[in-house]
Amino acid sequence: MSDEEWERFLRESVAGAPGAPVEPSARAREVGRRLRERPGQPEGWRSYSPGRPRRKTGWYVAGLAAVALLAVALFPQQLVGWLGDEGGQDGKPLAAESQSPRQAPGAEPALRPTLAEPFRGSPAARWADGAAGIAVPEAKATGWMDAAQVEQALQQSREFMVAAGLDSRVLRGERPTKAIALLNPHQKDVQEYLRSALSSAATPEADPLRLFSRFRPERARLVGDVVKTRGRLTYREGKRGAVEVTADVTFVYPVTQAAGNAGPDAEVIRTIVRRKVVMSWDNPAKVITEPGTLSLVSYALDMTNGGCAGPTGYFEPPFGTAEKQSADTAHQVDPYDRSKPIDTSDGTTTAGNNDCATATRS
Repeated sequence: MSDEEWERFLRESVAGAPGAPVEPSARAREVGRRLRERPGQPEGWRSYSPGRPRRKTGWYVAGLAAVALLAVALFPQQLVGWLGDEGGQDGKPLAAESQSPRQAPGAEPALRPTLAEPFRGSPAARWADGAAGIAVPEAKATGWMDAAQVEQALQQSREFMVAAGLDSRVLRGERPTKAIALLNPHQKDVQEYLRSALSSAATPEADPLRLFSRFRPERARLVGDVVKTRGRLTYREGKRGAVEVTADVTFVYPVTQAAGNAGPDAEVIRTIVRRKVVMSWDNPAKVITEPGTLSLVSYALDMTNGGCAGPTGYFEPPFGTAEKQSADTAHQVDPYDRSKPIDTSDGTTTAGNNDCATATRS
């Protein structure tokens, strides 16, 4: 290949060859602009050792730059995930959460949610829909399980989070049958909690919202059929060789009044719930359990726009009170910030004080 042909290839790689399958991102275009504005050959062209052909060194360095630019142009979401970018440039969907975020999502325009666009003005607009937003890691042999068994445990752990937080019937206040079926029936304290929480008036000790998302169907209804989610599963070896799976997931529920205004000016509130549930897949040779069921180790909850009164067993969105929200600057919370742990400083497994804190955005 002649020098002229090689230079034309590099120019087309940076600027975008005709008919390229994917338009370069804003980041790729900016890097390309800077390279094109440099006078003469690329800077790496002069990086050579005496006695060695200049062309090979120049091709190597400039070729690496071209490959890097092509990678940014063709695989922007993968690179975003590696770099930990929570900003979601250009309004594109975020890559799956592969590690704990280091900061809160960037600021969004202050736009009011509507029935047509319930996630408008929210970072959740770039989150995945439903179960797709719960990332599952690669399975490896851990504890008493081989890799295939760990994979099954991870998938069933995800199913539990879906059944508890996304099942449309449960959201309408019905019994969380699918989620309960995944719980170890021999775990006495959990079974007692379920009996109390789902058969009588809720109390702080027996509140179904600790594990399940529920709205009163006569007061609130979901806007559309999409709940935005973001989170992931992690796992490690637990007690007695068990596989301990931790789910940390944020759910964003857009709701409106069940019998309210159905027009374009209808009030839409986003109830934002973050749950952290630790599940143990026990070795049946050491713990009494049933195949395909998990034991609960702990569960914690953060909730915004879900009600500040005593527990009722349902989320209670504050319809008609948006303008009356307390401006408690001493106790504010960003419900979209997943870089901080859930506050359990009061020793409970519920939201502590965060359920009635002033939300910095909704």
